[in-house]
Formats: sequence, C-alpha cells, structure tokens
Amino acid sequence: MQPLRAVIVGAGIGGLSCAIVSRRLGLDVVVLEKAEKLTPVGAGIQIPPNASRIWAQYGLLEQLKEYSVISKATQLRRWENGELLCSRSVGEKLNAQWPWLVIHRADYQKVLVVECERLGVEIRLRSELCDVDFEKTTVTMKNGDVVSGDVIIGADGLWSTLRTLTLGHLSQPQETGDLAYRGTFSLEALQALNDSAVNELCQKSIVTMWIGPESHSVFYPVRCGKEFNLVMTRPDNLPASIKTIEGDLKEMKAVFEGWDPVLTKILTAFPSVLKWKMLHHNELPSWTKNNVALLGDACHPSLPYQAQGAAMAVEDGAIIANLLGQYQSAMSQLQPHPLLSEALKAYEALQKNRTTTLSLGSIANQHLYHLSDGPEQENRDRILKQAEFKELPEGASEPFIWIDLRYQRAVLVRDAVSDAKAKWDAMMESHVNSLRK
Repeated sequence: MQPLRAVIVGAGIGGLSCAIVSRRLGLDVVVLEKAEKLTPVGAGIQIPPNASRIWAQYGLLEQLKEYSVISKATQLRRWENGELLCSRSVGEKLNAQWPWLVIHRADYQKVLVVECERLGVEIRLRSELCDVDFEKTTVTMKNGDVVSGDVIIGADGLWSTLRTLTLGHLSQPQETGDLAYRGTFSLEALQALNDSAVNELCQKSIVTMWIGPESHSVFYPVRCGKEFNLVMTRPDNLPASIKTIEGDLKEMKAVFEGWDPVLTKILTAFPSVLKWKMLHHNELPSWTKNNVALLGDACHPSLPYQAQGAAMAVEDGAIIANLLGQYQSAMSQLQPHPLLSEALKAYEALQKNRTTTLSLGSIANQHLYHLSDGPEQENRDRILKQAEFKELPEGASEPFIWIDLRYQRAVLVRDAVSDAKAKWDAMMESHVNSLRK
C-alpha cells in the first residue's frame, strides 16, 4: 500500500512541524513554499512547555536546546521604575521535562528544516499557490505545476491564500491597533554600555516585561545568551498599506522616554530597528473542506501576548499528523475506519475551543499590560504583587489569567499527541459501533 501523501502549503514553523511528525509516522510529504529560499526572518520566539513536550516526543528537544536558553521565569515590571510586580515560573519539574525555551526564530527554523531534510521531506521552493481543487485534492501553482495528494494542509500563515480559496472570498487580516519595534543585540554590545543593572539583567535566564500605558516591552536572551531579543509595542501609527518598515530610532526612544532607566539604557545600543504592524484575523467558522485543512495563523491567528502563536501551530501540526498516521495505519490493516475528512474534522474539534480560549486570553493580556496609570492600574499592581499561584476552590478564579494557575496549567501542560490518539480511538470505536447496528 502506498503511504498517504500530504501536501503542506507553507514552510513556516507550523508547516515544518506538521511535515516532521507526518514523515515520522510514515506519510509521504511535500512542502510547497513560495519563497525562492528559506531566508531566516524575525528575531526571538518562545517555545513554551506545551510545544517543547511535542519536540521531546519527536526527538528534537535536545537539538533545540543547543540554540536556546531555558527561561526560568517571566517577570512583569512597572514601566516607570522597573519595580517587580510579579514573577511567574513553570517550576523546576516542568522545566526539567519540557522546558520553556527562548530561541532565535532563524535557529528554530534551521533545526526544523534540517530534520525535514534528514527524514526525506520534499521542500519545493518558488512554489506559490494560486488555486485548489477540493474535489480532486490538487493544488495549482502560479508556474502552472499541479500537485496532488491525499490531503492538503494550509500552513501559509496570516496572509493565507488557501484560507481565501477555502472560504470562497477574500479574507485579509485586520489591524489590532498596536505595532512593535523589534530587534536583537549582541551580548558584547550590551556589555559595552558599562551599566551594572544592564549587566545583571543579561546574566539572568528570564523573560523580562515592562508594562505601561498603551505599551509594553519584552526582553530575553537567545542563542545561548550570546544575543538578546527586544520587542516594544506601542499604538499603531503606520498607514494601513504599510505592514513592515525600517524604524526610526529617535522616534522609538521618544515613545519610551521616561521608562525604567535599565530599558532606556538598553535602547541606546540598538543598531537599527524594524517597525512591524501587528495584525490578526477573526477565527474561521470552519478550518476544513473535504480533504483540505488549515492550521496555525491561517485559521486562528491571535495577538502575540501569550507566547502561544507558534506553539499552537506546532500543536496543530502534531495533531493533524497523528490523526493522519492513525488513519493510514487503519487502512494498512484493513480495519474499518472513518473517512479522511472526518479525521480532519476531529483535528478541528480538538483545537477550536482551545485556540479560541487562547485568543481571548491574548486580548485579556493586552488589557493587563497596557493599563494607563490610575486606580485600575494600582489595583492591578496590588493583585499581581500578592499573587500566590495556588490552587483555588472549584468555581473560583483569579482576576487575571496571567496569575491563574488553573488556566496556565491547562495551556502549558497539554499533551496534544495523547489527545490526538485518544480522539482517534474514540472515533474508531464510534465508527465500528455504527457499523454493527
């Protein structure tokens, strides 16, 4: 029996994750990427435990750790003076098994691409999608090539062409009202500032966040502490037609004038900065159509205020691949089994409520981070300082999800692979029972 052929559109984190797990489970995989080459883009990215668990299950965690720093905590600090408001960690036990990693996106991509090549995943560059046939399960490229498969996975991101084709109408992202300055520093550049507070911060394996009126900043080490990533959000002032542009250092420093002296000192080391409009998209009514499914930002992009965007794409890819692997196994053993389209619907059923919850959580964090100074901010700071991260009585909850232990556990301890296997077993049992009636 020929293995199932999965055609994955997009070679981002989600697409490569789906390709790796699919190939590990015996599928034939081709990844279609419109870029001429896989150029490293972006800066820092976080890999929380729900994603690092998946990479531990598929043998890539140790390779990722070679390029990463294990974050021991995420700290919220007051914008004006750097006062510590709250420090949250996943605990030594969880960090030992499935650590919270901070890594440069280029290094993350490199590890995944090398693994794809090792496993025999075909990655076709200069392959831009222009059409899809949902009945024949084929995609047509702009150069005229037609690629067929048993299943098509749309992992083509926020500006997904496959999303538009699935919906049957143009479906573009919307502005969030925020933009970000982002860039990286070398450790040497920060040490050259000769500032004891900056040096002390650079020695810590943590994610530091300064939160303030309408803005916040995130700083953490990447590349084993040899470089540092900084992202600074502010209200969007870019024209709608411009998504990314070289930033003006003077403008950036003026926006954050009066913030914690440690942060403003770090800003003096910025060689250049990218100005990036933050976009999102309303979650789709359906992620699947026949044997076609969307994953990651193509179907559930959210505000980047929870470090879960890429992690959700990794979960999506692992769940889809495991359901396809179970489907292929049932076929090879001549077992009665659900339709392939039902397996894709099962993926949507597993992920949709979760991604909706996380999308709402990111919106809640945006409010938490950007409060203007005043009574509400003072109450927030008081609650954060008193946070105990303890079990609450059934039905009770914290006022902020950032300190809600029940919420954080549901997000971070999730075993997506086991959930996919359990979902398939339940589907098989239901299918067999229906045949007996």
